[in-house]
Amino acid sequence: MKLTGKQLTIIVVAIAFIVMAIFTMVVGTEEDGKSSENTDQTEQTTKQDEDNKEKPDSVVVNEPLEGDPYKELDELIGLGAVKDEVKSLANFVKLQKQRQDKGLKTPKLSYHLVFTGSPGTGKTTVARIVARIYKDLGILKKGHTVETDRSGLVANYVGQTATKTNAVVDSALNGVLFIDEAYALVPENASQDYGQEAISTLLKRMEDDRDKLVVIIAGYTNEMKRFIDSNPGLQSRFNRYINFPDYTADELVDIFKMYMKRNEYTIAEDAEEMLEEKLNYAVEHKDRNFGNARYVRNVFEKAIQAQANRFSGKKGLNERQLTEITVEDLEAAFK
Repeated sequence: MKLTGKQLTIIVVAIAFIVMAIFTMVVGTEEDGKSSENTDQTEQTTKQDEDNKEKPDSVVVNEPLEGDPYKELDELIGLGAVKDEVKSLANFVKLQKQRQDKGLKTPKLSYHLVFTGSPGTGKTTVARIVARIYKDLGILKKGHTVETDRSGLVANYVGQTATKTNAVVDSALNGVLFIDEAYALVPENASQDYGQEAISTLLKRMEDDRDKLVVIIAGYTNEMKRFIDSNPGLQSRFNRYINFPDYTADELVDIFKMYMKRNEYTIAEDAEEMLEEKLNYAVEHKDRNFGNARYVRNVFEKAIQAQANRFSGKKGLNERQLTEITVEDLEAAFK
């Protein structure tokens, strides 16, 4: 069949449209593929960036407070043996200074300390007081504390831990460097870990800056023994141990009342009875992670929050209503 010129034109145009459509589909598929690939790469890169981010460093600088540190030590609830140890150390240092003034021989002293015990037993508080006592004794010029843990000393990359540790030590010069949960610097099941670099750096600085740096390390008793035994340098520099016992139920009640007094709260008589019962039960059934004073502080904060919820929307409250903690508040706090 012979086609006319018009028919040939229509066929050519139709073929052109088909070719263009096929080309567009192919190119579009490739671009979609590239776009999808780029999206996947972006998401992967973002995830890697997030994984590589270091956890927030835990470094807190506490300037020395005004007042009598010996009096503050005496006023702490419980901790009788801890107070005796600190006072005994202070008495020893005072006597050695008198001997030194008379030209008598004095033994080489190590002022570094190991605090052992459960969480919430006052280790950080006593470390701050010890720093001020050391200042009073002339051991330290400033008497501030720099509080940290593994995250403040150890970096995530090779060669950065020493720099990080040195920076923290620099901030603690003429004061006390307090390292909580120090045993985490030597994980039990880690064959390669940057914590050893932090320890080596710390030991060198303790020697180089022995006249202006005191280090107090703290943590669970067994874990701290393992930590000290892991390095001969630690064994030689840390030979004074102070153990912090768990608080008794009666002492925890006193701590709760201390928080009330500081914040101008009172407690109903039946609520006080409940408080004693609940804290007795908590002590009898505690595990090694029991928070001691931290546990009581949390209960107090939840109790006053419950009181605020109880009076939500009410106005014209009297002083008793504004200050009294009730059974209802404690029930909510102990849930």
